[in-house]
Amino acid sequence: MQQPARFERIDYLAIGHITIDQTPHGPRLGGSAAYAALTAQALGWRAGIVTAWAQELPLGPLAGLPIVNLGAEKSSTFENIYTPSGRLQRYSGEAPFLEFHLIPEAWRDPRILHLAPVAREVSPRILKYFEDSFLGVTPQGWLRDWDADGQVRVTHWEEGGLVLNRADAAVLSRTDVSGDQLHIERLAAACPLLVVTDGETGATVYAQGEVHHLSAPAAHAVDPTGAGDIFAAAFFVQLYQGAEPRQAARFASVLAARSVERPGLEGVPSREEIYDLTPEAS
Repeated sequence: MQQPARFERIDYLAIGHITIDQTPHGPRLGGSAAYAALTAQALGWRAGIVTAWAQELPLGPLAGLPIVNLGAEKSSTFENIYTPSGRLQRYSGEAPFLEFHLIPEAWRDPRILHLAPVAREVSPRILKYFEDSFLGVTPQGWLRDWDADGQVRVTHWEEGGLVLNRADAAVLSRTDVSGDQLHIERLAAACPLLVVTDGETGATVYAQGEVHHLSAPAAHAVDPTGAGDIFAAAFFVQLYQGAEPRQAARFASVLAARSVERPGLEGVPSREEIYDLTPEAS
């Protein structure tokens, strides 16, 4: 297992696989944990990642982040195909399960713990060790399964009630549940605060029985991959800092809208961009 030479306390801990995303322009790094940790870092937080991947590519923009890597025979690998009727995904990989014992002792008291699975790889048992941390969840990786050909499909999330009841907030995309509104409402009933993002349509905030829809800022979309993870990290940070849910969602929407204008991890706004985009909230 590869680890930083020296551990220091971090504020934002993201747990989930770093992925290889296959694109028409070649493979690149991705994964919810990667997008979220880079966003938290841009917001001025000390962020770290616990993951498992095979290091097929250089770290690139992730090189400045402390990463605990369990290693893998093959990284979780996705091919995303965006169509007018939604996103199609294929998955392959041999990256292992992520458990609590992999987390360095110095990282076991973050201000925000972000569980960010992409392929059902994060153990829900981790929850019982982080009673004092704000728990943010992006459950897309628990909501998917895949067939023998790697075709990804929506599946039943057995531990969903347990995780969402414990969470302080969760963010998912409407595509994560294939647009199933009843599924969304069941998840919202289990979670004190759920946001469902829906691309250029905007986002819907479900908070303690109230539902609020927010429109999306205008953007020239080049690549939507990772926008939901950027939204989630910004949303969790804003909530932790005392913003009310709609205010936090508006802030997160601005960062997510800017992110789709550049490909991949390049879409994570820099600290300077965040000040320019949201001066009143930065």
